[in-house]
Amino acid sequence: MNLTPLFFFESITLGACLAMDAFSVSLANGMNDRCMRQRKALFIAALFALFQGAMPLIGYTLVHTFLNLFESFKVAIPFIALGLLTFIGIKMIIDGAKKQDDSCPLGLGIGALLLQAVATSIDALSVGFTIADYRVGEAILAAGIIALITFIICFAGVNIGKAFGNKLSSKSQIFGGIILILVGVEIFVTGIIELF
Repeated sequence: MNLTPLFFFESITLGACLAMDAFSVSLANGMNDRCMRQRKALFIAALFALFQGAMPLIGYTLVHTFLNLFESFKVAIPFIALGLLTFIGIKMIIDGAKKQDDSCPLGLGIGALLLQAVATSIDALSVGFTIADYRVGEAILAAGIIALITFIICFAGVNIGKAFGNKLSSKSQIFGGIILILVGVEIFVTGIIELF
């Protein structure tokens, strides 16, 4: 393995860049569920980290085995992310608009969190091209660093979102839903621009 300081710098930077969408969604989750326990915040951060770390490895494998298949799937990535995040965001906005009191809202279930994890990490498949010249051990280490950075950033995002959610009270679900939709639009626009 050729583990230079540049390798670690690039992996950390890549992890931070990839984690920005997941950070925004974690922020929205914290706003949506301002009474969330730390155990659930850790779970959300770990789930997002797992997907952010796994997607580059999946992309790496696809690049080395099914390059043409990966190229054709890459076109669908922005549409999938936009659809999933918009769906969850609209649901949060509707739930927030119906809610009139300041009690704690019901948090998102495991299904919605899995959809978020997929939607925010699916663009990380293309990182397989970035790390395509790495040896297998280097690719695994880079993915681990990406996952660790994502975990730290997302855990912070959930807790920052909870703090804002407590200040915004019953409107926090609406703001959280809007953030999810905006993240979906950002992923979509960025993905479309990269395709052309």
